[in-house]
Amino acid sequence: MRKNIKYVLTNKVFIAFTIALFLGVSSCKNFTDITPDNTLAENDAYSNDQRALAAITGVYSAAQSSPYTDGSNRGYPFGAANTIQGDMRGEDLIAVPSFFAITNENTHDVTTANNTAMWTSLFATINRANEVIEKLVAASAAGTVTQAVSLKGQAEARFLRALSYHELLVLFARPYNHTVGATHLGVPIREVANNTPQRVEENRNAPRNTVAQCYSFILADLDFAETNLTATNGSTSLTITRATKGAAVALKTRIKLHMGDYAGVITEGTKLGTSAASGPYASATPYAVYRLTASPDGPFSSTAANYGNTESIFSIEHSTIRNAGTNGSLSTMLSRAPGRALIAISPIIWNQPFWRADDLRRTLLTGTDVPPAVSRSYFSLKYKDVPTFTDANPIIRYAEVLLNVAEAYSRITALDVRALNLLNAVRNRSVTLAANQFTIASFATGITLTQAILNERRIEFLGEGRRYPDIHRLALDPNFGTNGIPSKVTYAAATFASYNTSTPYAGARAIAAIPYDINATNGFKFIWPIPQVETNTNPVLAAQQNPGY
Repeated sequence: MRKNIKYVLTNKVFIAFTIALFLGVSSCKNFTDITPDNTLAENDAYSNDQRALAAITGVYSAAQSSPYTDGSNRGYPFGAANTIQGDMRGEDLIAVPSFFAITNENTHDVTTANNTAMWTSLFATINRANEVIEKLVAASAAGTVTQAVSLKGQAEARFLRALSYHELLVLFARPYNHTVGATHLGVPIREVANNTPQRVEENRNAPRNTVAQCYSFILADLDFAETNLTATNGSTSLTITRATKGAAVALKTRIKLHMGDYAGVITEGTKLGTSAASGPYASATPYAVYRLTASPDGPFSSTAANYGNTESIFSIEHSTIRNAGTNGSLSTMLSRAPGRALIAISPIIWNQPFWRADDLRRTLLTGTDVPPAVSRSYFSLKYKDVPTFTDANPIIRYAEVLLNVAEAYSRITALDVRALNLLNAVRNRSVTLAANQFTIASFATGITLTQAILNERRIEFLGEGRRYPDIHRLALDPNFGTNGIPSKVTYAAATFASYNTSTPYAGARAIAAIPYDINATNGFKFIWPIPQVETNTNPVLAAQQNPGY
């Protein structure tokens, strides 16, 4: 946990401040409602079930909008920043002006804002989760909060803690397979809240844990969450925006894919219906009913659909009074006018022959500048509420679970028809002409089937922040490795004439690739540095800084 958040940790108003900043009360049955509540004193926050529920909601508040480096709300870590930074680190989206140039062009250092804010906001979320877990355990023992509320609340906090730790590992540590047994450095594991000066001092010299230890910790949190969460939360919108059993399982399919534990991915996916002989796939009791929407734009067709579809398993809520705003929200950053159109789709992905010209995701989920006569590029249309920024940020969808399991099957058994069926479940709702759909005969080898699954991920999750996490986990893959971050196109080079739907982009890529090799030129920039604000106060972490920084 970051030790030098001075406005939190170095004065006597810590408790009052965190209550004011993070506590939310659920005043609307259809939404999480993570608006902070300034009225609860710390000693009263766990005095009964209703108030404890408000404290639990505070962890979601931290996940949605912990402060940016200037104290503003720009959607760090999971309100929007994880999505934007995840895609800006990859090659499939373009930073239009200089707004995201540091992340996009890999010019970050130990002081730059975006990587610093991700570290501090993720650990702020972890710290808030730790505090809530600790207080719920004590309140249950004291009899002021029922065991049912305590266990479910702990499970929600541990789900968000696991999500945060994995994000940290992707951004600040080398992937799981960097060393045999993942013995290389990960991030510091914190289970105790830094909510008093004494605890801050106790943790000041805590070192980084290994990546293997971090993944074990994450899986333990998610196992606890799966056991103690409910299948639903009383309404579709709350089932999407509050952690559930299914969300814990879905996240485990992602975690185990990053570990290369393909058998584990299949085991978890089976719980959500992926072991059926063929589609349509759906989960069932004791999990919520998740299934793909009929159209690829189902989870994005409207703001209401963001909170009311069968495919979104876990998303971060935004309201008109609490959101990432004009300088951070997904709708303003990724959408064309009247959005700010600060992030465009790159011809690198747009021109890929594996993305068919007749794919419905081209017409339903992307669009050109407005008016078309002045078009320079294409933009994502997944996030539509430009005026009030209320689009949910999809953290994990059922489509990802299906593709996670499809990849796992294809890795274990060459040309596994189960992998093909899961791939087709996602792809065929967008590629509707039967002549263009895959059969097992479409693939000469198992490697080509796995590659098709990886290609599908790039199309399906475009604009959802999944590109860099895939680059990260695949960097050393012998068949599909990126060997670093690929070179990228600048907005100046991506004129409208650069786009087509049949010929791979062969134009200038002015943003150089970042090699994976730590010893190669700029290879250290494959991952971000521990921020200076952290290393200034933790000499052990300063000595464990990522090489090159």
